[in-house]
Amino acid sequence: MTGVTKILDRSEARELRKLQPGKTIVFTNGCFDIIHTGHVRYLAAARRLGDLLVVGLNGDESVRELKGEGRPVNSQEDRAEVMAALEAVDYVIVFTEKRVDNLLREVRPHVYAKGGDYTVSSLDPGEVAALEEIGATIRILPLVPGKSTTQVLKAIQRK
Repeated sequence: MTGVTKILDRSEARELRKLQPGKTIVFTNGCFDIIHTGHVRYLAAARRLGDLLVVGLNGDESVRELKGEGRPVNSQEDRAEVMAALEAVDYVIVFTEKRVDNLLREVRPHVYAKGGDYTVSSLDPGEVAALEEIGATIRILPLVPGKSTTQVLKAIQRK
């Protein structure tokens, strides 16, 4: 880890736990295509669950796979830079896979945070298996009502 940037590559991600001994690492992930108030509040709440917040950011190809053509609106480089600039975020790791289970095994967080649009039973089975394997706690955080990227995009289209 260079200490210069909050954006890590996969090899740096694997070393994070060793380089931060005794720290509780919280991990979350997502597309974070258009940052809005709901994201900012969610990330701040996730950060309060531990000492460090690591965000796994879906790469452009996986965002297209998850969200469809026309997405992402912002490139993975731009999204990573914006995410890294947020006060609550300690580190950002771009991952190219559709699912985050491999990155979870590499980072080995103590806590895995997801938004209230998920339940433990609706999480991807591969992600749950990875979390059980590494002994991470799953925390579902409440959504901010009325705040979503879909709503932002619809508002833009109406104008």
